[in-house]
Amino acid sequence: MVANAKKDELSLTPMLNAYPDSLGGTLSDIADLLESSCKDAFGAFYILPSVFNTDLDRGFSVVDYSLNEVLATPQDLERIRALGVQLKLDFILNHASVLSPQFQDLLKNGEASKYKDFFIDWNAFWAGCGEMMPGGYIQPAPEYLHKMFFRKPGLPILMVRMPDGTEKPYWNTFYQQVDYPCPDARELVAALGMQYQSACALAESLQIQLKAGKRPAELELGRWELLRSKLTDLLESRRRYLGQMDLNVASPLVWEFYSDTLHTLAGYGACIVRLDAFAYAHKAVGEHNFLNEPGTWDILARLQMLADADSVTLLPEIHASYSEKVYEKLAAKGYAVYDFFLPGLLIDALERGNADTLAGWAQEILDKHILTVNMLGCHDGIPMLDLKGLLPEERIQSLIDLIVSRGGMVKNLHGQKNVYYQVNATYYSALGENDAKLLMARAIQMFMPGKPQVWYLDLFAGKNDYDAVARAGEGGHKEINRTNLTKVQIAEALEKPVVKKQLELLRMRCNCPAFAPGADVSIESRGHVLTIEWKHDGHTACLQADLQKLTYHIDTV
Repeated sequence: MVANAKKDELSLTPMLNAYPDSLGGTLSDIADLLESSCKDAFGAFYILPSVFNTDLDRGFSVVDYSLNEVLATPQDLERIRALGVQLKLDFILNHASVLSPQFQDLLKNGEASKYKDFFIDWNAFWAGCGEMMPGGYIQPAPEYLHKMFFRKPGLPILMVRMPDGTEKPYWNTFYQQVDYPCPDARELVAALGMQYQSACALAESLQIQLKAGKRPAELELGRWELLRSKLTDLLESRRRYLGQMDLNVASPLVWEFYSDTLHTLAGYGACIVRLDAFAYAHKAVGEHNFLNEPGTWDILARLQMLADADSVTLLPEIHASYSEKVYEKLAAKGYAVYDFFLPGLLIDALERGNADTLAGWAQEILDKHILTVNMLGCHDGIPMLDLKGLLPEERIQSLIDLIVSRGGMVKNLHGQKNVYYQVNATYYSALGENDAKLLMARAIQMFMPGKPQVWYLDLFAGKNDYDAVARAGEGGHKEINRTNLTKVQIAEALEKPVVKKQLELLRMRCNCPAFAPGADVSIESRGHVLTIEWKHDGHTACLQADLQKLTYHIDTV
């Protein structure tokens, strides 16, 4: 299988993970850092998707895949590649922004749009499988709903006003925002035939109510009640959206878009393309809308053919519990998999002073010949759902409670406490802001089987950013671990021993020949003492770590 060949070619050198504005303000600043203070520490760089033309969700709502002219240039990418650093870029497979050219064409032209089937018409999808509701959308029958996995309360739809004034629901798994720009007095005079002074008073009232989130049907109009019908039509005609609209993988135009996007990313020099929200893409009536089998794998096979044409390696991103064994399925198909288990297992091991469970997982990776991309922190938080089946429920809950006690924020789905997904915190804060624990975690990561990915804020021992959460408002919990560092902050952090020692570990991993595909890796755990050794082509690297004393020793030959 071609995918296997590509997997075997994946370099095992450390990979930096950052937004283009995370370190200094622009991608050019990160290139400067890779050329100087971080030289020889990384063999790859995963640039998060705000490097593209995006509008919200810190880059994961893509308008189009042109470079963000405020943050990045082709010259920046070329400088990074010239250092021998491979690029990993995102492809947001499941959805595109409301502001994308395709959705804007749909809003403008309705049924006459070339892209009328590019997105998922909810009612067409569920036709004959539910009851039409007064709001103009189909409520699927219970026998279909029980298989569905929704990321937010209610049905995943956005009601869209078409050019002829009708309303149509479109599938919207993730974020949505609906705004009603307030008309000024002059517009009210023209549209409603009002006197100017009266229009001024109404405009002032509308401004307050619309800003408070009221929709046209909910407005209190008082003495202007007789104008409700005309006013509602005016406001609805001005409706504006933000959001991430699910793509219809049954549309040939979507597959043209997929092909064009992969070609664009390859043109930027991407060696690895991460398939974001991949498991949500395939949908079928009567089937799960997350990791629908075999539809999900059929999509992946088609994408692989496109990727082969541009010589890029695909890295599908799927969060699932250990007990579901999705990581095994992906590995069996020849793909590297994300090790979403390691972050929680490391915290568990460090807090308990016992490496047995961690070592058991590492041995499973070796025994089953699974290539992983592992991490400590990342842009999305510390995974917890993934640990189900690998750790007892009570130990998972203890981890959640511990990280929350250290300032972390729990991400629950549907507001249900028993449906935990992740905890948002910097990894340093999750470890109690303990330098020795962070260095131990990094050292173990450097010796784990697979390719280590390093979140920029972990490297600089970043702490929970509560001010950023407050600024972001509702739903801004993820900003706790996304602090942009200034050049001054970076310079100060580079003088800290915890940062200097991490860079030493990264350079060791990046440059020691023992860390190579096909290396002989052995793992031994004696409770609180963990030993991991890599051997390849006469070279050896060995880690001995004492998780109780929080000390480690590394020998390289």
